[in-house]
Amino acid sequence: REQRLVTEKPPGHSRFLWRVAPPAVRAAGKLFFSLETEFETPPPSPPFVMASNHYSHFDSPVVGAPLGIPIRFLALEDLFGVNRLLDWLVSGFGAIPTPRGRVPVRAVRTALAALDRGEVVGVFPESTRVSHWGTLSPKRGAAWLAVRAGVPLLPAAVIGTGHAFGLENRLRRYPIRVVYGKPIHPEDRTVEDLLREWTEWIGKQIARYPGSEVSGDRRAFFVGL
Repeated sequence: REQRLVTEKPPGHSRFLWRVAPPAVRAAGKLFFSLETEFETPPPSPPFVMASNHYSHFDSPVVGAPLGIPIRFLALEDLFGVNRLLDWLVSGFGAIPTPRGRVPVRAVRTALAALDRGEVVGVFPESTRVSHWGTLSPKRGAAWLAVRAGVPLLPAAVIGTGHAFGLENRLRRYPIRVVYGKPIHPEDRTVEDLLREWTEWIGKQIARYPGSEVSGDRRAFFVGL
């Protein structure tokens, strides 16, 4: 299947989508999922890398909307070429296509170019949706981008989306909460240092909300990444 990949910069309709979508997501989240957000400190000014855990298709809008600024999420190439409307939306939000099971050379270059232009890049280090935190070991990509670009890594913990719209893609009303941590600055830190700090912080936030993960065995949407 031929993939239609986004260009290095988001298309013209990106500005329109980022103007109207965050308020709509925040309003819908409040109405249907009692969405709450918590900031340990004010978020940094762009550019920076935001890294979140990943339960649901809801996670990108849920963790992106409260910040109110465009975020270019790394997204698997599988999303592109499915239908024209989805392509229009995903490309319009500036998603960066990332291959499954191959070295993401183009994605890395696009992400670094975006950071160099002062943009924000969003990454899910688990690389796929999971039922429980810790199902898969986080990958180094977000931490590597932060170190390589010399920008902060903003940790974001999303709570409850596995119940609201998890691996089964069944919609349920369940409270969702997003917590943004203190930016982790790359100065005098290695990629492994940033990844470890991010992993420990995410684990602590999820532990604050017992029962927020679905019951049953640990599962991942795609374990071959």
